Amino acid sequence: ILGKDAAGIKVVISGAGAAGVACAKMLTAFGYNHLVVCDSKGAIHRGRDVGDTPSKIWIAENTNPDGEKGPLKRVISGADVFVGVSRSDVIDRHDVETMNAERIIFAMSNHDPEVRPEAVGDIVAIMATGRSDYPNQVNNVLAFPGIFRGALDVRASRINDEMKIAAAHAIAQSINDEERSPDYIIPSAFNRDVMKRVASAVSDAARKSGVARRTPKFKQVIG
Repeated sequence: ILGKDAAGIKVVISGAGAAGVACAKMLTAFGYNHLVVCDSKGAIHRGRDVGDTPSKIWIAENTNPDGEKGPLKRVISGADVFVGVSRSDVIDRHDVETMNAERIIFAMSNHDPEVRPEAVGDIVAIMATGRSDYPNQVNNVLAFPGIFRGALDVRASRINDEMKIAAAHAIAQSINDEERSPDYIIPSAFNRDVMKRVASAVSDAARKSGVARRTPKFKQVIG
């Protein structure tokens, strides 16, 4: 929608738990290499003591290429994308104003997002939350049924990055160019075609990446 290039985008992630790490790994796989992940103590970087937590060690070694330090409210300056998987109200309008133009906000904490659409809706290009009462609800149900269906169909030995990436593409492609808009970047959880598309894409990716242990007798046809 905005024509941004992955190589030139700075992404700041609030939350270094399971969701934050998974988001960072997926974004890295898609070529978004300028990531800064923050926990309650601020930006994670190579020089910071993160203890013996494997996930935070991975973050320290694979993100934040410029070694940015300090709290979330500092490192969000100059960001193109904010991804919130932490807790409510960690940023405010002023923080969003320090981001680059055509800001993208994914504030996915439930029930209360990291920043409310009412507070920043007029200064962002795209906004998504985890709630159904706002546009662009990000919901796990778009991924899980199709991923497991696709994996089971081919008796995959594991769910690898190739399968996850295929699932993400299938979800995105469930909206065509004519439908896609700032308020409609992700399909509805009630879209019945999404699960079929994801399952088909995941089973194909499993076969191509060598983790499939059987080939279905028929291929799912998407209507």
